[in-house]
Amino acid sequence: YFVGGCVRDFFLGKKPKDFDIATDAHPRQIKRLFSRCYLIGRRFRLAHVYITEDRFIEVATFRATVDPEEAKAAGFNANNVFGSIEEDALRRDFTINGLYYDPNDSSVIDYTGGLDDIENKIIRSIGDPNVRFQEDPVRMIRAARFCAQLGFRLSKNDYKAAVANASLIETANENRLLEE
Repeated sequence: YFVGGCVRDFFLGKKPKDFDIATDAHPRQIKRLFSRCYLIGRRFRLAHVYITEDRFIEVATFRATVDPEEAKAAGFNANNVFGSIEEDALRRDFTINGLYYDPNDSSVIDYTGGLDDIENKIIRSIGDPNVRFQEDPVRMIRAARFCAQLGFRLSKNDYKAAVANASLIETANENRLLEE
């Protein structure tokens, strides 16, 4: 499935800047399919499938919802537990990025209300925004960027959560902050 920003941008009439793919295939299975494929990432394994010398498509395996504390106790990384498309949708950041496009039948799969939020020009976290911003403070910066770039507004709950958790931005990874 095409997933995330490329699907969102299609519905907004914008040219997608990149294409991400989500699949039930595991990273090593993806690597076996494509000769110019490189597995990257420690926190979460991704496959970069090169289509030209300097352009690639990012392919991710559907991720499962796992409690990070349970994963730590069991001795594995919660980000590398594979799951279903439904679980993967719930792991994404905002509803507008939780859309999947199936090129086989040209259907759009929306588990989180992203199509409605695009229509209403709202940025809304998938799940409790307080929890999501605490998990990854960079999401607050992403939310602000989406609001500015797309002319959207934050949902009331996301706005309250961003104000309450703003100080956490100081603890975020500097490289990720720079990217946003």
